[in-house]
Amino acid sequence: MFLFRLMARLTGHSCLPGLYEHYEPVAKGAMVVEAALKEYAKNGPGRAFQSLTVEIDTLEGQADKIKRRIRNHLPRDLFMEVDKTLFLNYTRSQDNILDSAQDALNWLGMRSMDLPPHIMDSARELAREACRSVELLKPAIQGTVELVSGRARDRAALKERFHDVRVQHHQASKAARSLLRNVFEADAGFKDIQQFVKFVEHLHDMSHNAEGAADVLRSMIAR
Repeated sequence: MFLFRLMARLTGHSCLPGLYEHYEPVAKGAMVVEAALKEYAKNGPGRAFQSLTVEIDTLEGQADKIKRRIRNHLPRDLFMEVDKTLFLNYTRSQDNILDSAQDALNWLGMRSMDLPPHIMDSARELAREACRSVELLKPAIQGTVELVSGRARDRAALKERFHDVRVQHHQASKAARSLLRNVFEADAGFKDIQQFVKFVEHLHDMSHNAEGAADVLRSMIAR
């Protein structure tokens, strides 16, 4: 890692800030998801909800542009501070978070569903848990950049940030399983249940991809 840092200093080029730059539209997307669930619970898939799905599409496009720009301007492997494959895997995992958010809202807004109110209340709770996993990536990214660049030395504290994401994903998984169990027990039609299950799966994938991104960050700091 020392050699990689030395190479980056000699060339004056660091790829690491790109990780955080790419995270910004992903974090905004998580906030849009929570706002969309709140709007859907009040008024269903109306105009306001559809405008939020458009906002997710816009953020996904922004994230893709950032990802392509970062990848197209990466230095040669020898001059990178972290393994190039890990770097590319991280941007892919982080990009998948926003893809899952996009898919979740697309399934939710596909048609009006006739489900008991408590089901949608639980869906909002799952959204909060999933989006919290995404939020916890921020300190994990910042800590990784600081450690790899030599501005921090506390490896144990950084590993706790990765652990926080993993624990939060476990909470999101529990919420998803409980929600699926409840919807299958609800008095609802097959189409409504099928649509809702697909929505829940993609919402849970947001958290799953956040955990995967944290695992890649942990690999970056491996000795």
